[in-house]
Amino acid sequence: MKTNKFFTFLVFLVIIITGASCKNDEINPNDKNSITLSFDNKVGDKSLVLGTGAYTNSSGEDFTVTTLNYFISNVSFKKEDGTVVKFPNNYFLVKQSDAGSLEAELKDVPAGNYKEVSFMVGVDSTRSTSDISQRVGVLDPASYGDDGMYWAWNSGYIFFKFEGTSSVVPTNATGKRPFQLHVGGFGGMTTKTANNLRTVTLPLANAATVRGNIAPEVHLFVDISKVFNGTTQIKLAQTNLVHGITAAIPIADNYKSMFSVDHVHNDAQ
Repeated sequence: MKTNKFFTFLVFLVIIITGASCKNDEINPNDKNSITLSFDNKVGDKSLVLGTGAYTNSSGEDFTVTTLNYFISNVSFKKEDGTVVKFPNNYFLVKQSDAGSLEAELKDVPAGNYKEVSFMVGVDSTRSTSDISQRVGVLDPASYGDDGMYWAWNSGYIFFKFEGTSSVVPTNATGKRPFQLHVGGFGGMTTKTANNLRTVTLPLANAATVRGNIAPEVHLFVDISKVFNGTTQIKLAQTNLVHGITAAIPIADNYKSMFSVDHVHNDAQ
């Protein structure tokens, strides 16, 4: 008798769990929630630590990192049925020095199963040339303080700022050996037409399942060592001060490959 009662309890438990699972799988077209992109900056398989971390690039050159900032914009998600949901008016400035900036939240994402994410590294030409009144938040040139993510002399944003020190870099007037790799240039300018905007598209091995009670988090690894060994090998001994748009093209081509999706959290709220 006890065995039968225990078996009945197990069946009842399975029904409850299965029912809950099916409920979570149901897509209500009226539901919306958020998806958060979580950026985990690394150097190879090591976590990025500003100022104190000692790293080696693919050319065997040692380096430390003092600044890593980059813009993320024009995010879109593709559903399993091929539908694409775009967020053209969301701009994020990711700064290794600011833990809060490593989480980029996209709000009001329609319920669905999303298998792909795309985003641009940089600030598109439309917003770069728009009236200053439309460039607020992280796009406000006056809001950066020491970040300096805007070239006043070039009327454009710095998409990617990577700075540090290396023993292979010549000593400056203060006795330090700094490198500065700054990337900007949205194309269409009168004197400098190079376009260093880069779009990254990444598959999601396990879909981001947006539901009324599920707000997925997509965890991305960002391997900045790819800056040195992507399409073009870059050596700090030769390339350590880049502020020009044309000179930055190989860097932009390289860092396009530094993003990868590690995993997706689909935890019910």
